Amino acid sequence: MSDVLDKPVRGLAWFALKQEIEDFLYMEADLLDQRLFREWLDLLAEDLVYFMPIRRNVKFGQHAEKENTRQGEGISWFDEDKWTLGKRVEQILTGVHYAEEPLSRVTHMVSNVRLLDVTPSAENPAEITVGCRFLVYQNRVEYETNTFVGRRIDTLRRQGDSWLIARREMILEQNVLMAKNLSILF
Repeated sequence: MSDVLDKPVRGLAWFALKQEIEDFLYMEADLLDQRLFREWLDLLAEDLVYFMPIRRNVKFGQHAEKENTRQGEGISWFDEDKWTLGKRVEQILTGVHYAEEPLSRVTHMVSNVRLLDVTPSAENPAEITVGCRFLVYQNRVEYETNTFVGRRIDTLRRQGDSWLIARREMILEQNVLMAKNLSILF
């Protein structure tokens, strides 16, 4: 049988942890949808990496090395940290923000949540790598509508009884954005 079909043995701790992480991700989506941006910032680690590469159309066989831009090299949709995201939130909350006045109506949907790595163990997790899919719907003013679909890899770090987002890499399943701007948070 192939490795893809082999299923690891997972105990109750694994499934309890998966449920805890799913609840965390859904709560995070609710904070963003309710425009509780300051509370959302509290979920971010001080050393956060928030990265969304630009995707390119490349020849067959070159996807792994050329389809997505690399962090710290060239241009990307986002290559930010907690400080820059904080400044974005501050600007939005002034009410004087061309791209967010009036504020967008946004819905974040998170699905296909998978625990990719748990360190040191599911019984005593300190750091988790989580994969998921997202759909973000944005409506502005009367007629501007945008839909963003993609996948994420998040690294979550235990902080007391909860989690902090230490790294987020978002991959949009499009290489040309029809949106006028990327003022929303993922």
